Amino acid sequence: MKKNLLAALFLLCCFLAQGQNDKYESIDANFFYGSILEHNKDLAHLITNHPTGIILSYNRKTSSDNEWASRFNYPDWGFSFVQQGNKNETLGNNYGLYGHFNFYFLNRKLMARVGQGVAYNTNPFDLQDNYRNNAYGSHLLSSTFLMFNYNQPNIIDKIGLNAGISFVHYSNANLRAPNTSTNTLAFNLGLNYDLDEEEPQRGPKIKSRYTEPLKFNFALRTGLNESDYIGLGQRPFLVISSFIDKRVTHKSSFQLGADFFLSPFLKDQIEHEAISLPQRDASLDQDWKRVGVFAGHELHFNKIAVVSQLGYYVYYPYDFEGRTYLRIGLKRYIGKRFFAAATLHSHGAKAEAVEFGAGIRL
Repeated sequence: MKKNLLAALFLLCCFLAQGQNDKYESIDANFFYGSILEHNKDLAHLITNHPTGIILSYNRKTSSDNEWASRFNYPDWGFSFVQQGNKNETLGNNYGLYGHFNFYFLNRKLMARVGQGVAYNTNPFDLQDNYRNNAYGSHLLSSTFLMFNYNQPNIIDKIGLNAGISFVHYSNANLRAPNTSTNTLAFNLGLNYDLDEEEPQRGPKIKSRYTEPLKFNFALRTGLNESDYIGLGQRPFLVISSFIDKRVTHKSSFQLGADFFLSPFLKDQIEHEAISLPQRDASLDQDWKRVGVFAGHELHFNKIAVVSQLGYYVYYPYDFEGRTYLRIGLKRYIGKRFFAAATLHSHGAKAEAVEFGAGIRL
């Protein structure tokens, strides 16, 4: 049944792509075989075999019609489906859908694919029926995958070969406890198929200077998360951010700002530790709010930007995962002033929340 489903999805991608073959498209399919990395000793009991799976991808090529694409050596954008069999009954299997970019190097023979999406796990943690699965606390997971391939297209007519390595990360970003997450490193081998008779026109890199004056930004971010203590329940949170940014090139802008965190899950955690875990030295009157300052960067792809920020809590009454924090994700600009964003707020490799936000740039 699963094999039939995967075949049907692949044929659907082919059908959709063939119906739009004036837009310079390709598809590829990769089989992978790898290992789940033991990034946390609490995962040891779940790493019992080598996971296998497939990656099916549809790619839309860019051309000289896209001025922004010339600055990145004409990347592709597209969608991927990833099926991963974890070969462990407790861990279950994962099925994910992603949006991705392909970046090319070495005369377009070396490809780096970056994908972000949502995955479904078939057997998450359950206190009664599956208490050993401390990797995934929910069916729905946030997932990121990286692929580094050597591509040789058009070996036999339009059929080519690709081979390389892939990295797939699954986490529910503290949407529900537990959330140890998994990282899979794998070797992949597959075929690619070019749906067009010829490559799109690609001119030389367009070189021009571009800057913008300082801009003030205001953003609100929200979502749901839960304490690491199982059973305390999900709580909504709110992050109020203000920052200035400076666009210095077509590709890059830099940021400096501050965050105010209202995280009720920390209030629940403090109360739990104060009552049930006196060795933690928590008190019922301890403040659960935090204030941070951050510096950041945005990498711009037309109206989409990749956001990366490094922050430090200057107001930090309760010790939770350290004073430094990271934020990484995607932003979509809507017109000249407004934007929407989806970002991951974490402390090193430990996720705190997926944030969905909107803001204004003045």
